Amino acid sequence: MEERRDYEEMEIDLRELFQIIKKRLSLIFIITLIATMASGIVSFFVITPIYQASTELLVNKSDAEMNAMYSYNDIQTNLKLIETYSVIIKSPRIIDKVISDYHLEMSSQELTDKVSVNAVKNSQVMAITVQDPDQTNAAKLANAVAYTFKTEILKIMKVDNVQILTQAKEVEEPSPIKPKPMLNMAIAFVVGIMAAVGIVFLMEYLDNSIKSEQEIERLLGYPVLGSIATIEENEPVNNAKSQRMSRSMKFSNRGEANEI
Repeated sequence: MEERRDYEEMEIDLRELFQIIKKRLSLIFIITLIATMASGIVSFFVITPIYQASTELLVNKSDAEMNAMYSYNDIQTNLKLIETYSVIIKSPRIIDKVISDYHLEMSSQELTDKVSVNAVKNSQVMAITVQDPDQTNAAKLANAVAYTFKTEILKIMKVDNVQILTQAKEVEEPSPIKPKPMLNMAIAFVVGIMAAVGIVFLMEYLDNSIKSEQEIERLLGYPVLGSIATIEENEPVNNAKSQRMSRSMKFSNRGEANEI
């Protein structure tokens, strides 16, 4: 019996929640629409598109060892060298020389922030990736860093085991890697709905007014015996009298009728 009562109370609570959402559905729609449109406007017109270009380098055996057989230890050594090369590529020795040789109007930190180095699926290939608002400039910077590194690594470590596998090329119709307007709008849509529902429930929680007879019965524990229709001040007298006569009557538990 208690389980049935708990189930009924839960059903009433869920019904009240849906009623709250239904009552302020327009507010939820407006907030969600504003959030989605704001995200789209910012993504399309405010945030600067960023393009990406990559150059791939192959770390293999040096020219003196090309005729020798590859062993597992040689491969592991080259993989370890990729980690060392990644640090060297973003070091001032390479970055400053790129800025100097190519007469770039940017600081070392700005170029370093544009460059990233990653191994390609744990292979002996590493990719130098550059991100820039200009796709053409991104490709030129990626190639400049790769050529400079290939030249300087021979002087730094006395090795010639780095080859440029593929160069960064300009794309006729480049697509920015960020921002992604549709993804941002989808996220804003979901967040907007969650925020709108939260605001609606907060407004309902802060609203202490009584809006229905059911709330009176639930809060005070007394049955409602009658209600009076709302009469506007600017209504004609005849209409006011007719509305005054329309009253709902309810009988108390004792069977007596009381008029309010």
